[in-house]
Amino acid sequence: MSEENSMRRRKRLLAAIRRYVVFFLLIAFVITCCMLLFLYTMQTSVEISFTEKGIRTAAILTMGNVLFLSFLCTVIDAVRRRFMVERPVRRIIKGAEKLMCGDFSARIEPLRGIVGEDGFDNIIDCFNRMAEELSGVETLRTDFIANVSHELKTPLSVMQNYGTMLQNPNLPDEQRMEYAKAITEQSRRLADLITNILKLNRLENQQIYPAAKRYNLGEQLAECLLNFESTWEKKNIDIDTDLEEEVFVESDNELLSLVWSNLFSNALKFTEPGGTVCVTLKTEGDYAAVRVADTGCGISPGTGKHIFEKFYQGDTSHATQGNGLGLALVKRVVDIVGGDISVESEVGKGSTFTVRIRRAANGEVQKDS
Repeated sequence: MSEENSMRRRKRLLAAIRRYVVFFLLIAFVITCCMLLFLYTMQTSVEISFTEKGIRTAAILTMGNVLFLSFLCTVIDAVRRRFMVERPVRRIIKGAEKLMCGDFSARIEPLRGIVGEDGFDNIIDCFNRMAEELSGVETLRTDFIANVSHELKTPLSVMQNYGTMLQNPNLPDEQRMEYAKAITEQSRRLADLITNILKLNRLENQQIYPAAKRYNLGEQLAECLLNFESTWEKKNIDIDTDLEEEVFVESDNELLSLVWSNLFSNALKFTEPGGTVCVTLKTEGDYAAVRVADTGCGISPGTGKHIFEKFYQGDTSHATQGNGLGLALVKRVVDIVGGDISVESEVGKGSTFTVRIRRAANGEVQKDS
């Protein structure tokens, strides 16, 4: 960024020097023409040159020359403004009008030659980058609305169908309980979706600010993992933990609990019954590295590129168990607390998510060198 600013300053300096040279030559030309005409008039009227009439005649001719040259310079400046100012401005206004009408594909071609060096290319470059950003935001907004509509429609349709079947007066009690349970599960899924949307929106709009405090990361991981005890017992999943003791971080524990809960939930969800989920905590220099590994279905390379995008679900067979927002939340939280997250996976063998957070040592956070 500093090199770009330095280059812009040099360009502005060169443009200022160029303008000074042009105006200097123009003024020198006008003054020289006026002086030459005045001297020529005096020389061609030697007999009256030093009389009052001669001086008056020379002054009038010189004044006429000044008026003529001023008019000529005005015409030249008008032509210059038309081609070097008005045309670029019209192009920029035309592009802005397209943008205001919702055409986010509008772009302005860079100018060429002296016109482009007069600052218009900088304006056009900023305009094109702004249009590109707006185009990306509009695409995200459209996709977001489409995905939210789809995610809301699915549980609502299920609830509506089961609700209709529950109205049957001859429905056996066993089926009635089954349908009521299905409605409860879908309503829970709907509530989780809305909660995650609100959290992600607050995170992306920076309405949630991390409240850092020093705490034991190993203890937090153990507590979060115990919240899923019923899940791993129900699926008969082995839990393998290797948590290094006395690993402290200084961060927002509530935000990080979202990270661990989503990672544990995904690991248990995608691990088949009888599989294994491993949770490790190790120190790596100034960082604390948390790894959550499972023996589930794994992630293909193509899916891995989009795994942290909102509403993206690589394994559609488990789509009913989530809404594609968990890992988007995880990525946003890790970014906010200044950490890093990565994933290693192989289809059919499982996945390993690694989160690195700068740790605290001797009661203080390690600082960047």
